[in-house]
Amino acid sequence: MSTSQPPFAGFDAVRQSGPDSGNENRAPEPPASLAIWVRDLALGARFAAGGGREGWARTGLTAIGVGLGVALLLLAAAVPAMMTTRDDKSLARSTNSGGYLARPTDSTLLVADAGTTYHDKDITGVLVHPEGPKTEPPPGVGELPPAGHMLVSPALKRLLASSPLLRERIPYPIDGTIGQAGLLGPAELYFYAGSDKLTAYDANYQNGNADRLAGFGYQGPSEAMGPTFDLLLIIVVIVLLLPVAVFIGTAVRLGGERRDRRLAALRLVGADIRTTRRIAAGEALFGALLGLLLGVAFFLIGRQLAAHITLQGISAFPSDLTPQLALTVLVTLAVPVSAVAVSLLRLRGTVIEPLGVVRQVLGRRRRLWWRLLIPAVGLALLAPLFGTVNGTGDINTYQIATGTVLLLVGVTAVLPWVVESFVGRLRGGPVAWQLATRRLQLNSSASARMVSGVTVAVAGAIALQMLFAGVEGDFSAGTGADPARAQAIVGASASNGRQTQDHLRRIAATKGIQAAYGYASGGATQADASTRQDVSTDAYLPLVVGDCPTLRQLANLTSCAAGSVFLVPPDSGQGDERILKTYASPGARIDLNAPVGDTYTGKPELWTVPAHTPTVTGRISPSGSHEWGLFATPQALDAGLLNAPGSQIMVSLDPKQPDALEYLRNTAEEFGVAAYVRDVRTTKVKASYAQLRRGLFAGAVLTMALIGGSLLVTMLEQLRDRRRLLAVLVAFGTRRSALAWSVLWQTAIPVVLGLLLACVGGVGLGAALLAMVGRRFQADWSVVAAMSATGAGVVFAVTLLSLPPLWRLMRPDGLRTE
Repeated sequence: MSTSQPPFAGFDAVRQSGPDSGNENRAPEPPASLAIWVRDLALGARFAAGGGREGWARTGLTAIGVGLGVALLLLAAAVPAMMTTRDDKSLARSTNSGGYLARPTDSTLLVADAGTTYHDKDITGVLVHPEGPKTEPPPGVGELPPAGHMLVSPALKRLLASSPLLRERIPYPIDGTIGQAGLLGPAELYFYAGSDKLTAYDANYQNGNADRLAGFGYQGPSEAMGPTFDLLLIIVVIVLLLPVAVFIGTAVRLGGERRDRRLAALRLVGADIRTTRRIAAGEALFGALLGLLLGVAFFLIGRQLAAHITLQGISAFPSDLTPQLALTVLVTLAVPVSAVAVSLLRLRGTVIEPLGVVRQVLGRRRRLWWRLLIPAVGLALLAPLFGTVNGTGDINTYQIATGTVLLLVGVTAVLPWVVESFVGRLRGGPVAWQLATRRLQLNSSASARMVSGVTVAVAGAIALQMLFAGVEGDFSAGTGADPARAQAIVGASASNGRQTQDHLRRIAATKGIQAAYGYASGGATQADASTRQDVSTDAYLPLVVGDCPTLRQLANLTSCAAGSVFLVPPDSGQGDERILKTYASPGARIDLNAPVGDTYTGKPELWTVPAHTPTVTGRISPSGSHEWGLFATPQALDAGLLNAPGSQIMVSLDPKQPDALEYLRNTAEEFGVAAYVRDVRTTKVKASYAQLRRGLFAGAVLTMALIGGSLLVTMLEQLRDRRRLLAVLVAFGTRRSALAWSVLWQTAIPVVLGLLLACVGGVGLGAALLAMVGRRFQADWSVVAAMSATGAGVVFAVTLLSLPPLWRLMRPDGLRTE
């Protein structure tokens, strides 16, 4: 053929070089104008919308897949505004004191904490007493409740109606409900109760039970979390949102095989390569735009349902879930642009001829070097930050985010090469195995894409768990408590030390209590303190009055009887041991009227330390504290002589009574405003860190739900593409069970390979993150196994859900064609 002859229609851009191409002397075509782009994109949209039932089914599946991702992205865009709203509401109703107020005014009020817990549900309560007619109520409240009455949140009102045990603890009549402006979420348990039993603390914050406020809304100093917390926040956002982006990219490529056949037909009627690619981009753009609309609809529907959903104690009002404008515009633009870009990128490795489609991957293996380059660049970005994320300095947010994203994206980039290399070596086996492996050998890209989102999610989760485990010590501390000895601590103020014994008796008689150990705590000072102008706080001697079983919980006693007294030296850094050797030595006289501040008030209450008082070592109490000072039994020291005593009662609960802790809280509620009950825990976690972990769990649930939904959509589309092939195999006698197993194997092989790659990538990223915060490498392999099992479980559950549609697709009517 002469090189001067024009090529056949459709072949004008297949080959751009070579001696037989006929195009070596042709000038390069000018770029298409905007009008041509619009025309071809519109034509592709017409094909997507006008393809009959099959076309609409394909477009609908694409739109659903994209819509699920868009809905989650919009939810993520709404989270910052929601958190800001929650913070503003929390600040507006804050009862933090701005400083001591000595005198009441016509606008001040007294407040005291009345919060409690019921079956692991935290209930926030505030006792209030206005001291003048101009006291402003908190947000969401028209008027403060009178004494003995309360206003409650709607959720607490429902809980009280269904929980007689809690109603017994919070018995106030309900005058109304708190409005949305005064609640962080519709599921929040909150109440304001009026009380005429509140008295203001004095200047030493003693001799009272309530704070005097100028009004609600004082902003105290915020808790500084540091750069490590910022790093955690960045990684959480990436781990939760990156799988969403991967799934959107997968969704816009649904129906690729059928689309390629249509493009081949377009080549047959004269369209060139560039035109067909623009038309394909138009089809993807139409599906993406439809998915964008569906995503908005899904988000609006989900936002209305948000009022009925609580994850890890977090709930939100629909009006609070308003995406930020900038993030919304970014999502709106990024989704269609990404759809066009992904479509054009996919066709770059495909040769579309008038009579069919040839993918270059069949003749050329995937290259590995550029796939490894992506995580290498990510590691290169993170390496300079090793050991720098500590203290109180700032961190380079963009560098960390970019490096982390590249490392995770590198896992998905390597996955297709791993799948192709592995399945290319598989030979023989049962019929189902051969059908699966041959399908993967012909086109492993679809299966690799299907599990790529799971791979990213699992790799990110493994890295995040490693980081959380490595830095947990920065945000939590051991309490030293021993839950085996006591499971709850009750504290209360007392007008005199004898009330402690009364509290102890009432708790011991409470249902579900196995044992109770209580003591009255007070203080003493030197005998001549009343003659001094100023009393040094260094001369304060703690006093503990309790029976022998209680004292044995606080000190190592060889013997104890009624009338025993012991001296217990302080632990290192806890107090001045010289006090015991000077004015509190055996035979010395001490003054039980220890002043709260530096000024002595009242009359001396002298008491003599027994001459043969032994010195014993202290013992960590079940609550984790180390008491020291003078320990005495009630027969030796009358607890009624103590000044401003307090009750501390350690309680052992009956494990056979599930509501034992609730009965205990009901009893302690009768001890007064200042009484409290807290369960014994071995660790104490900072509130912001705990909130981040709760948010991570809630986001992980939503992400896994998206993974499951998107996987199901992807698998259904793949089965629809193979409907005719499945029907032909059944018609030639292939067992349906063999085909079902082949589908399972087609899923299992990429999943196993993807999870192995996710473990490697996740552990590698986790090691890099730990190096950034200066922690040694440590991997909890049980967590790695759990994350991998979760990802595998989601994929296999979706596979099982796809079997009923698979059974229908194997019917003889699948052979019909148009």
